[in-house]
Amino acid sequence: MNVLEKDIRFLKGVGENREKLFKKLGIKKAEDLLWHIPRKYLDYSRLKKIRELCDGEIESFVAKVAGKPVEIETKSVKIIKIPVEDSTGVVTTVWFNQDYIKNVLKEGEIFCFSGKIERKGFYIEVKNPEFEKYDQHLLHTGRIVPVYNSTEGLSQKVIRNIVNNLLKQVDGMLIDIIPPYIRQKYNLSEINFAIKNIHFPENKLSLELARKRLVFEEFYLLQLSLLLLKENIEKNEGIKIENVQSSLKEFEKLLPFELTEAQKRVLAEIAQDLESTKQMNRLIQGDVGCGKTVVALASAYATIKAGYQVALMAPTEVLALQHYNECKKYFGNKFNVRLLIGSTPKKEKEIILKELEHGLCKMVIGTHALIQDEVKFKNLGLAITDEQHRFGVIQRVELTKKGSSPNILVMTATPIPRTLSLVLYGDLDISIIDQLPPGRKKILTYAVDESFRQRVYNFIKKQLDEGRQVYWICPLIEESETLNAKSAVEFAKSLKEGFFKDYNIGCLHGKLSAKERDKILNDFKDGHIHILVSTTVVEVGINVPNATVMVIENAERFGLAQLHQLRGRVGRGEHQSYCILFNQSDSEITKKRMIAITRSQNGFEIAEMDLKLRGPGDLFGTKQHGVMNFKVADIINDMDILKQARIAAEETIRLNLVDNKLLEKINKQFYNNIENIGL
Repeated sequence: MNVLEKDIRFLKGVGENREKLFKKLGIKKAEDLLWHIPRKYLDYSRLKKIRELCDGEIESFVAKVAGKPVEIETKSVKIIKIPVEDSTGVVTTVWFNQDYIKNVLKEGEIFCFSGKIERKGFYIEVKNPEFEKYDQHLLHTGRIVPVYNSTEGLSQKVIRNIVNNLLKQVDGMLIDIIPPYIRQKYNLSEINFAIKNIHFPENKLSLELARKRLVFEEFYLLQLSLLLLKENIEKNEGIKIENVQSSLKEFEKLLPFELTEAQKRVLAEIAQDLESTKQMNRLIQGDVGCGKTVVALASAYATIKAGYQVALMAPTEVLALQHYNECKKYFGNKFNVRLLIGSTPKKEKEIILKELEHGLCKMVIGTHALIQDEVKFKNLGLAITDEQHRFGVIQRVELTKKGSSPNILVMTATPIPRTLSLVLYGDLDISIIDQLPPGRKKILTYAVDESFRQRVYNFIKKQLDEGRQVYWICPLIEESETLNAKSAVEFAKSLKEGFFKDYNIGCLHGKLSAKERDKILNDFKDGHIHILVSTTVVEVGINVPNATVMVIENAERFGLAQLHQLRGRVGRGEHQSYCILFNQSDSEITKKRMIAITRSQNGFEIAEMDLKLRGPGDLFGTKQHGVMNFKVADIINDMDILKQARIAAEETIRLNLVDNKLLEKINKQFYNNIENIGL
């Protein structure tokens, strides 16, 4: 058996008890452990003489145990002091409640120590230092030391020892999937060197080279998978839709408003796709409220008129219902349009399934219920997914498998800078609606501190008394001892019992069932709830024209793009709308972010600003947060490598360098039995 396929239990140093702990970290096989990349590094690489040790610094030194342990016992703690020395001085090592240490640090033996130095004149002390016997292969001291994500019962020493044993077993055995031509052109280290040095770097340069190689590989594999998927789709003979232009003109006459120039431009791009024999694979990207849904429904109208069925998949039942109502508003009784969601009654669901299978239902709108095995179409011509980032490529592939190469349309209300679009939507052609419908009033946005709270409350009361409604966003669900942030549950209670006791207040949070959540949202839409206190579950697509105020507590805890998304829930009706950001931070970065969000209403500008304001990562600090779940790569700080990886992936396909080992890796990593990519 390949070592990497081994169950983690059978690795040296693991066993049954530690296996359970590793599984808590998602590590089931040896290969998982190999890709359990350190979250940060401690630089213990410079070994000093004792006389060179600096007070308050974390230092490394080699010393001989120079005397017997001295034990001091109190009611609460047992202290052991052991002197160690080199030719330049003596250090007293101090150990708390570690009785075993007196049997390990034996007089006359040489060890390497790393820890925080405390100097008082000539007296030097180090408490609970890292230590190990001084030999040729140091793991825990005297080098750049890895620090891993762990769990209680798994010490850093234990993880390092087990990883080190595994590295010895696989040394030189790892197969390099990146073609030699690409490795050479982009100065990438070989995979065995990279894996060894990402865990136990020989020096800082080796760590940089290892990291660059692994970051490149993650981006490269993703870009290759997206490009191959796109190539596969382009090979497919798609469904050609007849009379698209006349159908679109017919649909436009049904609308009570004029389409914007941006909507018309995007519809022209879609029409070109639908009229061709190639399968459409297009993303509509646009700011909040730009009218993406109308464009999608226009595409659906043309497809149905040509005799095909349409499926529209949304991430939540509330959003699916909203699309259904909008669709019925424009289509009237022209077509049989159905809603299929988790809460659809069993008998009604059975009728819908039969209608779909026999082609009687022309359009179905729903949630992930649409990708269940029992859902079968007679002739699916167009598959639409809304808020793409909530699903991902796998669900999109599942929906398109419901038909024979149906046209694919994806909508997202998250404006994404071009570089990030490559990563998230590299397999799609992108259309951008960069214009809002005329007459939409600017949402007045204010960032305020606690001193403004009473003024804000008075203003909100005035809005409520005029018949308006309010969203009130909190970042956390429950009270936390470590974070001074408002919880939605506690905050809703305080509003009910305090200043807003005369109004109906609903509370929406992630721990509610789908049924409970939908009832609260529908009550808010129907005007029965005046103030909706919520976590960010209202971020996606909810449309309540009567809601004119968005209040966001602890605004410093949200990303700029997320704040913009939340703000977009108001400003959908005829009345002036407001967004009020309560900010609890004085940091410079927060000030810049608050200035950006109050000055700009352009989602694309805000997305670019969001990227710029996330500072560069620190290689020897904690791992930076990224947009996707990469093991090593950080989409924001590794953008240059991302661009290289994209070009390299295009070259790999152009030069026909995709071999079976590369395909196997891509299928395993990204598609995993959903749909294998072929050459």
